[in-house]
Amino acid sequence: MEATIQKKATMFRLNVDLVDRLKEMARREHRSLNNFVECILLNVAYNEPNEVTKAAIEEARSGKFRDVPSVDTSSVEAMFKSMGL
Repeated sequence: MEATIQKKATMFRLNVDLVDRLKEMARREHRSLNNFVECILLNVAYNEPNEVTKAAIEEARSGKFRDVPSVDTSSVEAMFKSMGL
């Protein structure tokens, strides 16, 4: 026997452009707007990044590597060269 998931109707006031964008994104995935937004919210609410990811996010936000040359990803050889390998 399957467990029934209880749902509650809720109203939000959102920017019209945001709603239009969400509708388009849902349409491209052949999903309802409700399902699309619910999945996004579930992902945000229940998927906490692990400690390594949190540290990487904080490092990126700090600007520590802002002056470091970027890695050239145009080819494997270019990537190795740009990394000094």
